[in-house]
Amino acid sequence: MLIKRIILATFTLIILLSAGCGFRLQGNYQLPTQLDTLNLSSPDQYSELTRLVKERLRLNQVTLVPPSKDVATLRIINDLLERMTLSVYPTGSVAEYDLTYTVFYAVQLPNEEAQPFNVEIHREYLDDPSAALAKSRERSLLLKEMRIQAADQIIQQLSSIEIN
Repeated sequence: MLIKRIILATFTLIILLSAGCGFRLQGNYQLPTQLDTLNLSSPDQYSELTRLVKERLRLNQVTLVPPSKDVATLRIINDLLERMTLSVYPTGSVAEYDLTYTVFYAVQLPNEEAQPFNVEIHREYLDDPSAALAKSRERSLLLKEMRIQAADQIIQQLSSIEIN
């Protein structure tokens, strides 16, 4: 009986300490109330990145509305994938790349200037010229994972915006 009480007390203490330190589950962010209603604009409304950002906004109870002067706007400006050679085989062909996926976006609150932000995701990618088809598929899956991570980071950055 004493052991059960000690375990219960320890468990309760752990819960209280983790709640008190600001611990949150990943993907569970408290967005500022000024961003509860938001206009999302993007050069390509049907891109995978835009779809992922919309999905995460909805999961965080953000209502997406048409543009208005009284509503904050999240504008995805551009996303790009850059590839830099890290190493080469003795034959001279590329063995390894560094992939950098960058998203530029801005948040504009009503009657304020737009605040620019960016998200950068890095991954290393091994290239094998003898398995070009498999590597192409692997690269597209890697890019999808990078977009998911970028969308998550956009929401995380939105939760930390200082609003006066």
